[in-house]
Amino acid sequence: MANGNTAPATQQQRRHFNLVRNVATCLLALFVLVGLAVLIAWLVIRPKRFVYTLENGSVQNFNLTDNHLNATFDFVLKAYNPNSRVSLYYDYMETTVTYEAQTVAFNTIDPFFQPHRNVSRVEAKLVALNLALSPSTFKDLRIEKSSGEIEVDVHYKSRIRLKVGIWKSNHRILRIVCPSVIVHLSWYRHFDKIPCEIEP
Repeated sequence: MANGNTAPATQQQRRHFNLVRNVATCLLALFVLVGLAVLIAWLVIRPKRFVYTLENGSVQNFNLTDNHLNATFDFVLKAYNPNSRVSLYYDYMETTVTYEAQTVAFNTIDPFFQPHRNVSRVEAKLVALNLALSPSTFKDLRIEKSSGEIEVDVHYKSRIRLKVGIWKSNHRILRIVCPSVIVHLSWYRHFDKIPCEIEP
């Protein structure tokens, strides 16, 4: 009796083992195929990192009065797409100027499309209108103003989609920061180009 019950149980275990092995084999084959597809796509597309540079920056009507700031900032961002097959949709873009971690000016930029192997220049005008400053920020800005230049950070935030052939990716957020931007209060002073960083 004991031996008679053992045989069906052994067969059931063997069938269960074969089922698990077959499922594992199918999953492994699927992972390998997906990996090969991704590798082939990468070898064909050869994606390269987008490059961003702040080409120009200026400020006009800069005025500090009673802990308040009035100013108009103008910046030109050069966006370089070195890819031969990847294009980029910028569905929206925000530009922010910060000083000592305080936002002093903000604006939005119209959506645009950047083809492959393309250089686009993105112009932004940001206005600080009677902006209230903390006493310490006001003091530091006044000191920098007396030197004829101020140092700010310029941030860009965009919702983008990649395009390869007819395929388009899902939306993702692109953040670009151009740190330690020296803006001269005198229009005739030369602006030094700033390489910008893509934040993870």
